[in-house]
Amino acid sequence: MIVLLQRVRQARVEIDRQIVGQIEQGLLVFVGFEPNDDEDIVSKQLERLLNYRVFADSEDKMNLSLRDVAGGLLLVPQFTLAADTNRGRRPSFTTAATPQRGIKLFDYLMSSAAMSYARVASGQFGADMQVYLQNDGPVTFLLK
Repeated sequence: MIVLLQRVRQARVEIDRQIVGQIEQGLLVFVGFEPNDDEDIVSKQLERLLNYRVFADSEDKMNLSLRDVAGGLLLVPQFTLAADTNRGRRPSFTTAATPQRGIKLFDYLMSSAAMSYARVASGQFGADMQVYLQNDGPVTFLLK
């Protein structure tokens, strides 16, 4: 499971000009699944996301987590994160989970996130999404 998180002041996902998910301060998280990913890996990454310290404390140090600041969590499925880009001029997606597996894992991630945290929104698996964000920092981390 590959996770690209960005600390944002606000973010939203639109499909056909309709907002399907939006948050204020928090984390915009792009998620890509690999063939060997399972529910255990997803659960561990979710806990890591909710507790990853990327927000500034009173001394302006990254010491606070999403839970600490009660920020929003916007999860966006992005299978292209799992692409193999090591050769040529075109990505290969043989290193990504199948769409069927990806949607199951994303659904599991969403349901687990909703049970663990109050401020969760998402994009839609397989949809043509437009993602708008105001990056805060910018602060961006790639978690594997």
